[in-house]
Amino acid sequence: MRRIGKRLSSSQIIILGFALVILLGALILMLPVSSQEGIVTPFLDCLLTSTSSVCVTGLVVYDTASHWTVFGQAVIITLIQIGGMGVITVAAAIAMVADKKISLMQRSTMQDAISAPQVGGIVRFTGFIIKGIVIIELLGALIMAPVFVRDYGFAEGLWMALFHSISAFCNAGFDIVDDGVLFNSLMGYTTDPVINMTIMLLIIIGGLGFLTWQDIYTNGIHVKRYRMQSKVILLTITFLIILPAAYFFFFELNHLPLGERFWGSLFQSVTPRTAGFNTVDLTQMSETGQTLTSLLMIIGGGPGSTAGGMKVTTFAVMLACATAIFHRRQNGRFFGRRIDDGTVKNAATVFLMYITLFLAGGMAISRIEGLPLVACLYESASAVGTVGLTLGITPELGAVSKLILISLMYIGRVGGLTLIFATFPATKNTLSRLPLEKISVG
Repeated sequence: MRRIGKRLSSSQIIILGFALVILLGALILMLPVSSQEGIVTPFLDCLLTSTSSVCVTGLVVYDTASHWTVFGQAVIITLIQIGGMGVITVAAAIAMVADKKISLMQRSTMQDAISAPQVGGIVRFTGFIIKGIVIIELLGALIMAPVFVRDYGFAEGLWMALFHSISAFCNAGFDIVDDGVLFNSLMGYTTDPVINMTIMLLIIIGGLGFLTWQDIYTNGIHVKRYRMQSKVILLTITFLIILPAAYFFFFELNHLPLGERFWGSLFQSVTPRTAGFNTVDLTQMSETGQTLTSLLMIIGGGPGSTAGGMKVTTFAVMLACATAIFHRRQNGRFFGRRIDDGTVKNAATVFLMYITLFLAGGMAISRIEGLPLVACLYESASAVGTVGLTLGITPELGAVSKLILISLMYIGRVGGLTLIFATFPATKNTLSRLPLEKISVG
C-alpha cells in the first residue's frame, strides 16, 4: 500500500480518495436499513446521492427527510462532513488523534488538499481548521436548536439543528425538513430571522477558505495585514452577494410581502455560493433570474474552502486581467500587487474548463431528455458548481443524464486543476523554446 502511495501524485491521491468514499457511501445507502421502506435503493440513485453528499452538492432523486431513515441521514451527513472538510483533511485528523507520524509526502498532499501556500506548519494549520469546524458547526446547531425543537420536539429538533448546521457550513444544501411537501428545502422558514441568518452565515464562513480564516483569526479587523488572496475573496464575495440580492429584490421577488421579499432576496444571493438551500420557489423566477443564479453557482466560493465552483479568485483574476487590458497595463493587479503569469494561465484554464462543462452538460441533458435548455443548464451549473439548487428535474432524469450529473459533481468538487494535474503528468522544463509568432485575437 505504501509503494502504491509513493507512485501516486498528491492530485491522484485526492481524486482517488474522493472516489473511494463515494463508492463506499453508495454501497451503505443501498442497505435496507438506510431507507424508510426497508428496501434496497437502486445503486445508481445511491451513487448520485453519495456523490452529491461527498461533493457537498445537494442534488437528490429522493427527498432526504421522507426516503431515508435516521441511519441513512446519518450516513449522508457523515459523507457531507468528509466532503466538506476534504478526504485528506479527515485522514490527517484521524492520524493526529491516533498520534501517528505524518510523512513529508502526506504533508505535501495535505498542502494541496487545502490550498495551503507552504508545507511548513501544515499539521498545525490542519489542527486549527478542525477545531474551527467543530466550534462553528456546534454554534450553528446551538443557535438553530430552539426553532427546530419548537417545531419538531426535543430529540428530532436537536438532530435537525445539527444536520442543517453541518450541511450549511459544508455548503451541501441537504435538508431534512419534513413539512409534508417533498423537496421543499427551507421554504417553511422564509421569514424566520434565526434560521435565515444562521444558515447564511454558515454558508459564507464555510465558503471563505481556511487561509482567510487564519487571516481573520490572526489579524482581526486589521484588514491591511491580510494576504492579498483573503482581501480579494472578501471583497469579491461581498459584491457577489449585494448586487444579486438587489436584483432579486427589485425584479424577481417584488410580488412578495416586504419581509419575505427581503429575506428571500438576501438568502437567494448567498445560497448559490454552492450551498443549495432555497427559501423561495425557484421555478417562479424569470429566465433572467435563473441564468444569473446559474452564473453565481459556477463561480462558487473561495479556494481551500468547503465550497465548490471555479472559485471567486478565478473570477476575480479574469476580471483583473480584462481591466488591465482596458487600461493598457501589462499585468492585472489587486491592492497594489501584480498577478503573476502562472496564476493567470491557471485561472484561464479553470475558467474555460468550467464554462465548457457547464454548457456541454446542460446541452447534453437537454438533448437526451427533451427538456428546456435553460432548466438543463441550471441543473448543469448546480452540479459542476456543487450547489444543489434545482428546478425540479433531477428526480425525473434518465440513467445517462444522472451519470452526467455525477461526473459534473465529482469534477466540480475535486477541482479542475487537481483533475488536470492528476491526469496529465508534468513535463520536464527545458531551456529550448519554440520560435515566436504573433496571432491576432479579439
